[in-house]
Amino acid sequence: MIRLCAKIVADTDLYETDKEVQNLIDWVCLSEQIKENNNTIRNLTGEYKKIEPDCREGVRAQLERMKELCKERNNLYEKQNDLKGQKQKIERALER
Repeated sequence: MIRLCAKIVADTDLYETDKEVQNLIDWVCLSEQIKENNNTIRNLTGEYKKIEPDCREGVRAQLERMKELCKERNNLYEKQNDLKGQKQKIERALER
């Protein structure tokens, strides 16, 4: 789907001239970004769960990595909320 959107943008002027096409392409791109972020969040959470038992034993390096993972995950959650807000705005525009 992303390849199709890229082809439309590259080969036509529809993205610039048709607001509905622009909204649909933006919606597809945002949806894909949300999906990628969700996968990253799952991976980070999985890594966190693997590290957690060793951290309980007091391993400083793993504790630091856990802090980094939490910070990265929280940043992605914030980004997800922003992307979802943009997506909802586009969906409302498409409903009109």
